[in-house]
Amino acid sequence: MGMNMGSGGGSKRFGSMSEINVTPLVDIMLVLLVIFMITAPLLNQGVEVDLPQTVSDPLPSEKEPLVVSVLPDGRAAIEDRVLSVEALTAKIHAIRKANPTLVVYVRGDKKASYGAVMAVMSQLQQAGVNKVGLVTEFPQ
Repeated sequence: MGMNMGSGGGSKRFGSMSEINVTPLVDIMLVLLVIFMITAPLLNQGVEVDLPQTVSDPLPSEKEPLVVSVLPDGRAAIEDRVLSVEALTAKIHAIRKANPTLVVYVRGDKKASYGAVMAVMSQLQQAGVNKVGLVTEFPQ
């Protein structure tokens, strides 16, 4: 903003600034870009599971489902947190309180026993989950 101090009688004249300073906007955008570049790879973390391969159509889903993985040793994992099968019921029950129409996808490792996958499915049923999908990989 420019200001001209005249010499006569203390009168002040203010001029308007006709340019927009975009430097703060650019600074904010660069900070947001760095934040998104750091957090984007962290969004896809999870437990490594070797899925069986089948040919099937994907399930339609309106909401983001909860993914429960069954590890080769029979333990269950919600995203990247490994839990015992017994602790799974309490955790899913607490999640269902916030989201009653919860859809759960089960990712069972192909080396996990059928009994381990069924134990997880049983715990999900005890927690009141009505919609469960099984995740597989498309053959290459």
